[in-house]
Amino acid sequence: MEIYLDANATTPVLPQARAAALAAMDQDFGNPSSIHSTGLKARALMDAVRARARRVLQLEGGRLLFLSGATEGIQTAVLSALNALRERRASGDTRALTLLYGATEHKAVPEALKHWNQLLGLDLPLRAIPVGRDGRHDLDWLRAELPQAGLVCTMAANNETGVISDLDGIAALLDAQPGDLRPLWLVDGVQALGKLALRLEARRIDYAPFSGHKLYAPKGIGLLYVRDGAPFTPLQVGGGQEGALRSGTENMSGIAALGAVLAALEEGRSFRDAATLAQFRARLTQALQEAFPNLQFNAPQALCLPTTLNFSVPGLPARLLMDMFDAADVRVSGGSACSAAKAQPSYVLEAMGLPPSQTTSALRLSFGPAADEDFIAEACARIRACGEALRENCLSIEDNHPLPADGVTRFVVDGACCWLVADASRRRCVVIDPLPQLNERLAQWLRCQGYQLAAVLDTHTHADHESSAQALREAVPELLQGGTPDLLGWPAAQQRLELGRCWLTRLAIPGHTDDSVAYLLHDEHGLRMAFSGDIVMPGQLGRSDFPHSAPLAYLDSIKRLAAAVGPHGLLAPAHDEDHRFATTLSAEAAQQPLLGRALAGQIEAAAFAAELTALSEQAGLPRCGPMACGAGAATQAPPPQALSLDGLRALLERAPHTCVVDVREPYEQRLSQLPELPGLARALSAVPLSRLVDALPQWLALPAETPLVFFCRSGNRSAQAAQALRRLGHEAAYTLAGGVALWPRTAAADASLDAALLV
Repeated sequence: MEIYLDANATTPVLPQARAAALAAMDQDFGNPSSIHSTGLKARALMDAVRARARRVLQLEGGRLLFLSGATEGIQTAVLSALNALRERRASGDTRALTLLYGATEHKAVPEALKHWNQLLGLDLPLRAIPVGRDGRHDLDWLRAELPQAGLVCTMAANNETGVISDLDGIAALLDAQPGDLRPLWLVDGVQALGKLALRLEARRIDYAPFSGHKLYAPKGIGLLYVRDGAPFTPLQVGGGQEGALRSGTENMSGIAALGAVLAALEEGRSFRDAATLAQFRARLTQALQEAFPNLQFNAPQALCLPTTLNFSVPGLPARLLMDMFDAADVRVSGGSACSAAKAQPSYVLEAMGLPPSQTTSALRLSFGPAADEDFIAEACARIRACGEALRENCLSIEDNHPLPADGVTRFVVDGACCWLVADASRRRCVVIDPLPQLNERLAQWLRCQGYQLAAVLDTHTHADHESSAQALREAVPELLQGGTPDLLGWPAAQQRLELGRCWLTRLAIPGHTDDSVAYLLHDEHGLRMAFSGDIVMPGQLGRSDFPHSAPLAYLDSIKRLAAAVGPHGLLAPAHDEDHRFATTLSAEAAQQPLLGRALAGQIEAAAFAAELTALSEQAGLPRCGPMACGAGAATQAPPPQALSLDGLRALLERAPHTCVVDVREPYEQRLSQLPELPGLARALSAVPLSRLVDALPQWLALPAETPLVFFCRSGNRSAQAAQALRRLGHEAAYTLAGGVALWPRTAAADASLDAALLV
């Protein structure tokens, strides 16, 4: 059963609402503007739903329009208010009327203000009402600004944090203004419907939009309340529907469904009372605190809707947490669904003054008022399971019981790569090219695993960031092994660095910098890969125009590297801007003419240095942090072929030797259940994307015709994996389109969801 905890984004459709919509399509399909019996039946249905909405909202007067949703309602209200302000200006009002909106408002409001302000040629100043650390509007600031305000826009309750606005406080400030100077007031009521008593008429709110899909109705239906006497300008004109206030044939199936939801709300069916919802929230709070001991809540619960929790887990990015929850079939979000794809810190939390450690790791958990006891119990159980998955992977700050780590793991920050090489046989490890942003996480991992730290190495003196090697050593002095390190971290007097079943040697490769080295990873079978720094990166050569570069030595270093690793030896770079993971000299020679000539002996050292320096000085180089580290324009590999689930089934039938690889991270793999497909269990393996480079040698050794099919949650990471294989010469590499997110739900899961919503 899917545990859907993103109700502030949208909700499933209540079964009785779905039935009402289908009945309207089948039986009451008439046009309510028609005067025959079928049309009259539709009109009666629509009028009954409008009357019910008035009762639910406790309205005696005002206009209540059916429209497509809150965004249309906001557009209509803003247009109406700004058109009235334009008329005031035309009649001689010379004040610079300010448009005020809450700093934490849904983006639909400020974007509508900007749009209509420009389109109407008003050029009125827009100002954001600041909020405090509790997320509530600064009423002192608002009091000072109101004398010049023409329109005030505030939310009843915030969609990201659940913070309930002090509407009474705002109303008192507005009422204190002289009658003809009182600004118009728009209140976004989307998150309040069914949860708060808005008292629209008592507070003299001019406009209040609502959206049906936030309360178990279908998408595409909403309401707009307009106070008697408030100015109104139709957004849509035409056939004169809705009393000529909103033209266009009414969405009868949506109206019928909304009516069923309002009936359930009015009659006390399906929806829990505030005390029960608060109890549910308390149980979810406890489960979250047990799962994530350092969790921080981003808004005071006493001021929030009982159905919303916004929290952060410092040290863990929001994307990691979302992937983990999603693997457990728990749906949460990073904030507003409209902004989720931008992968930026929440502007709502930034407006509240929260530090980056919270804004970058924030998640929103929201449930609807139809949630029941079984749903909350299962949600709590899965949240605790997520905490257990973190503890197994050293991602929790306490009570970890990790699975032993082995092999090569890659970390990436803004294109810069850090490598962790672990050997479970002797519980020893090495960190290569550490990054300051990762030190805390790496130190926690080292303490959690209890591995001895044989060395912290840099491949060269980096131009784009300071080495954090010494800081990492100082963070875990009890785990350090080996002698005094040199400037790049190699223990003095050691020819090779023993880890257990594997070991490292080093190779001087000056060029990109005069101190550049490669670290060669060996095991009993031979050379596994080389950590080659920036001498050769996927799609580029390292720049050679830094003050500490050695351009004349570059060609000899390439030849020395080629002699050590061969044309097909794997190179793990210090930078990887385009998610290519690793490369080989043969792959790069085919794409970089200068490198190809160098390996073929067709160029001398001085000429090579001159051409590379010219490439290095070109403008528009790809950037890695504050400084471009690569020279030359990287070519894009063609996208890998995407298979549908049916395509995967067919491939497993005709090619039994197919390898199917789950590239999700271990904490995701632990929490998820995969569908049963014939042949899948035999073909399936798990190689997290962070460990992809560790598995590349064995995949590249497979026959070229062996199909490799990668999958992840959404298809993005698996596409990167497949493209990396294809770039290195394995053409039979595929990605599963849409990932597990598009795998079919079972009939049992659908039945469970309906059961959870039934009365």
